Amino acid sequence: MSASILTWSIIAAQVLLGLAMCCATFRLVAGPRAQDRILGLDTLYVNAMLMLVTFGIRTGSTLYFEAALVIGLLGFVATVALAKFLMRGEVIE
Repeated sequence: MSASILTWSIIAAQVLLGLAMCCATFRLVAGPRAQDRILGLDTLYVNAMLMLVTFGIRTGSTLYFEAALVIGLLGFVATVALAKFLMRGEVIE
């Protein structure tokens, strides 16, 4: 009983994460300002990271968790660099 509940809840989470990724992609493409596009990109990488975590739970493979960690680290650095670029006009001082 509990295994089927876990399976259906993971499937529901993946569907909802897919919808959230569609919304973030729309904000990334149609954002009126650069700040909106950066927030869309930030949301997109967080959703992709969570999608990999749910795939890892579903399959039982640790490779997905490591990939999610790498995406999280690179996405954070990219968001900080883009925010710094928007504020100052340069990334490296």
